[in-house]
Amino acid sequence: MSAEGRADSAEEIEVRDPVSAPDADGVPRRVTRRFPLFTRDTARPEGGGRAAPSDAPAPARQWPVLLVLGLVGVGLMITALDVFRAGTLVIGAALLTGAVLRWLLPSVGMLAVRSRFTDIVTYGVLGLVIVLLALMAQPDPLLKVPFLKDALHFTVEN
Repeated sequence: MSAEGRADSAEEIEVRDPVSAPDADGVPRRVTRRFPLFTRDTARPEGGGRAAPSDAPAPARQWPVLLVLGLVGVGLMITALDVFRAGTLVIGAALLTGAVLRWLLPSVGMLAVRSRFTDIVTYGVLGLVIVLLALMAQPDPLLKVPFLKDALHFTVEN
């Protein structure tokens, strides 16, 4: 390539700084790894695809989220029938099931909300808290926390 040819190609694409690159039209655009000031789009969560093949009916493609929602519905129905502890245990177990499904399955459909780690932690912590609170519910708690009574008396007395 001659010096004249190189000069023409240099005039076509002007690189302003080391982090700029030409776009499809050849106009230099700044390419940076910084997050934009305004988010215009969101990334699909990992595992957010279909949980079954595309030729399966719609409910079958989203079976993980339907399983979790079904268990939560059963727990709410049990709670409405005045069996509070059993109903809330089922709801907590449903969320823990969601955490396990998110951890084990590569594609969980609409059960994937954020990253795998965030979903597992969120479902797991919420499920565990609901189960523990159900076990500590009065009257006749199945799980007794020794310092809880002292903490309650301390806050009421002072």
